[in-house]
Amino acid sequence: MLKLAQIAIATLFAALIVPGPAPLLAAEEISFEGDVFPIMELRCLECHQPGGDGFKESGLDLSTYAGLMKGTKHGPIVVPGSALTSNFIVLVEGRAAPELQMPHGRKKLSKCEKEMLRRWVNAGAEDN
Repeated sequence: MLKLAQIAIATLFAALIVPGPAPLLAAEEISFEGDVFPIMELRCLECHQPGGDGFKESGLDLSTYAGLMKGTKHGPIVVPGSALTSNFIVLVEGRAAPELQMPHGRKKLSKCEKEMLRRWVNAGAEDN
């Protein structure tokens, strides 16, 4: 019995001294200006700005936050707080019909880029 108590005390002592995994950090804040817009600028603006084919076809102007939030001729494409129901995310994740998936005729967004956009929408799609 004494040996079991000694083991328990030694284990407790070791747990107090030996560093364990670092505590979980709060989720990193994603900003429109620093994280989201650079992705759109690189992957979307060639078509989705005034004068571009995507703009002519859909009315979607991704050159500004206001343009993104305005959406297309058919209405908004971002539902703040819900990447699942935001057409913006549906289109870039490939959950839409193949002819609607974005970007057209270009390399698809990486998993990291998609995740960044998804997290931003889920966090409220703020203009930050």
